Parts: sequence; structure tokens; C-alpha cells
Amino acid sequence: MANIKSAKKDVKRTIKKTPKNHEYRATVKNSIKNCEKAILANDKDLAEKNYNKVQKNIDNATSKGLMKKNTANRQKSRLSQKIKAMQK
Repeated sequence: MANIKSAKKDVKRTIKKTPKNHEYRATVKNSIKNCEKAILANDKDLAEKNYNKVQKNIDNATSKGLMKKNTANRQKSRLSQKIKAMQK
């Protein structure tokens, strides 16, 4: 257990932020999965709608420091390539 006052505050802050961070990460992962499902189903309209949600969720996670910038850009790029490669 922490002895210094600021360390004790950090522990409290971590306990408070952890559930929200898990929630943001789950939102990102679920939106990516939904987009992947639409791509596999070959539904371009749904995939593009889901991709817009993915972009928003990934950008939010990046701004909160939950995801590195390059990781976010790589994930968005890979999804957009898959959507562009789909048949119309």
C-alpha cells in the first residue's frame, strides 16, 4: 500500500478510471468486430456505416490515451482497405 499522500490519491484515481477505460476499450473492440462482420457478409453500406463509428470510437480512445496514435491509424487503415476491396 502507498505511504505518500499523492500515491494514495493516484490509487484512488486509478480505481475510479479503470472501469471507464475498460468500457472505452470494449466499445472500440466491439465496433471493429461489427465492421468486420459486415465486411465478411459483403454488405458494403453497413460496413461503411460501421466504419464511421469505428473511426469515432478509435479517435476517442486515442484522445483519452488508451491507444497509441500509430495503432489507431493502422487499425483504421486496414479496415478502410478491406472496405475498398469489397465488391459493390
